[in-house]
Amino acid sequence: MKLTSFIETTALAITLALVAAASANAAPDFGDHRSETLTTKAWDAYGSRNFDDALAYIGKTVELYEVEAKAMQAALKELPRRESKEDTAKRWALNDVGTSLFIKGEVLLKQGNKKAAKEAFDMLVKELPFAQCWDPKGWFWKPADAAKKRLAELEFDAK
Repeated sequence: MKLTSFIETTALAITLALVAAASANAAPDFGDHRSETLTTKAWDAYGSRNFDDALAYIGKTVELYEVEAKAMQAALKELPRRESKEDTAKRWALNDVGTSLFIKGEVLLKQGNKKAAKEAFDMLVKELPFAQCWDPKGWFWKPADAAKKRLAELEFDAK
């Protein structure tokens, strides 16, 4: 191998390594900062096992929309028995912050931080129990109900 080829190959390898390192350390793209965007990005990052980005999206969602979510929660005594998808979507902040807290608990469990996961699930159950999440298969589910199951599992594991 010629010295010139070796130097070019080495320079290319170093450049690729630096680009990869810069990408890995890049801040997550919060997009338009809408709660729906941030929550979708959190789900996607969780699914890709990119837990740091998932937590960043969740943190931004909670930072921007927690007050509105709690106000929406406080306005409810119970969930309406039957309502349209559009009516449920009117509680966007409640739904997205609640869903984000559920994702946060799941991320923290995957990272082995059971104590912090329990705190996220507890907050969801106690403060945002009426949050709902749209399943692409065509229905809403309640993150607080799923969080209760996780809390029961954590309690069982602790014994």
